[in-house]
Amino acid sequence: MNRKPLILVCNDDGVYSPGIKALANAMSTIGNVHLVAPDIEQSGVGHGITIRRPLRMHPTKLNHLEKNVTAYRVDGTPTDCVVMGVQVLGRPDLVVSGINFGPNLGFDLTHSGTFACAIEGTHLGIPSIAFSLGFSDDMDFTHGASYAAKLAARVIAHGLPRLTVLNVNFPVGKPKGVRVTVQGTHHYEDNVEKRLDPAGQPYYWVGGTPSVDEEPSSDYAAVYSGFVSVTPLLLDFTHRTYLETVREFTPPLEG
Repeated sequence: MNRKPLILVCNDDGVYSPGIKALANAMSTIGNVHLVAPDIEQSGVGHGITIRRPLRMHPTKLNHLEKNVTAYRVDGTPTDCVVMGVQVLGRPDLVVSGINFGPNLGFDLTHSGTFACAIEGTHLGIPSIAFSLGFSDDMDFTHGASYAAKLAARVIAHGLPRLTVLNVNFPVGKPKGVRVTVQGTHHYEDNVEKRLDPAGQPYYWVGGTPSVDEEPSSDYAAVYSGFVSVTPLLLDFTHRTYLETVREFTPPLEG
């Protein structure tokens, strides 16, 4: 008898997020699940990893989880959770991350702890997918979780190319369909607001204004048109067509 696949579920919203419970339960329909997540919210930490203090991982009882889901909390970053899940609990067949509170589109990925989980899984040679949902008042993960299980089953069956990761974003409400998209140019234009504390001392609050992406084939355009966006991304940052130009203008060490 073939064994059921092992799936590692992580996130950056924390172990008690309803998004990760919905994703873990969806994954339990196709395999056995280890849920490993930060003990507190870690949104926006990117691909940070803890190297200057010990990490602790504790079994955690969460309500409304399926029987074949075991949950753990880690006092570290989202990336730490992937490392601990793989190295301590056993190498999974798939790493999935999310479902995130809010979309991760375009250049948002440079900040996203959700996407960082999928990056780390991919670096470890494990097929990996990041899932995010657009903001709304009720944050209904039902449609996203259902589709996540379908896509995950396909990835387990077929795999992904080396250094390739899937970034998936769900629209608010019931999706109209699915689009395979390119990474757009959507980003947040940072701004810093200066405020004064009760003692009159200044402090600063970092915020951001979202940009609009006009590219019709982008992840942003798909999600804000009501479609699921599935974006394959390559984690090789080398600008290969520019290599020769760089060789031409790069000065030698001497002379």
